[in-house]
Amino acid sequence: MSAEAKEWRAKAEDDYRVALRELRARRQPSYDAACFHAQQCVEKYLKATLVQHGITPRKIHDLATLMRDCLTWHPLWSTMTGDLELLSQYAVAARYPGETATREKARAAIAAMQRCRSEILENLVAK
Repeated sequence: MSAEAKEWRAKAEDDYRVALRELRARRQPSYDAACFHAQQCVEKYLKATLVQHGITPRKIHDLATLMRDCLTWHPLWSTMTGDLELLSQYAVAARYPGETATREKARAAIAAMQRCRSEILENLVAK
């Protein structure tokens, strides 16, 4: 795996840990942050996959679009579309006033992140 792909993967894991930590926080949890970092985790894993295949990832946050860029190598990832659409809504909107994530939304985002992360890690192997 290239150094750049490894860096994407490390950053994805940082987001993974932050998302889980915010969901579990007993004092002042930030469900917005949990949802945002869940989205960021999957975004970075998809970008790591593209880099692994020699593609410079687009500077976008739409996970379904990034996933479609990966379908050449991983056609079964199309089954993640629902989870990716759910997570994509937390890339920007939840970071501003007017949108606030609840504990239930954060749990759903974390579950979607975990399913996607598991599927991607199964295919993101060291080369």
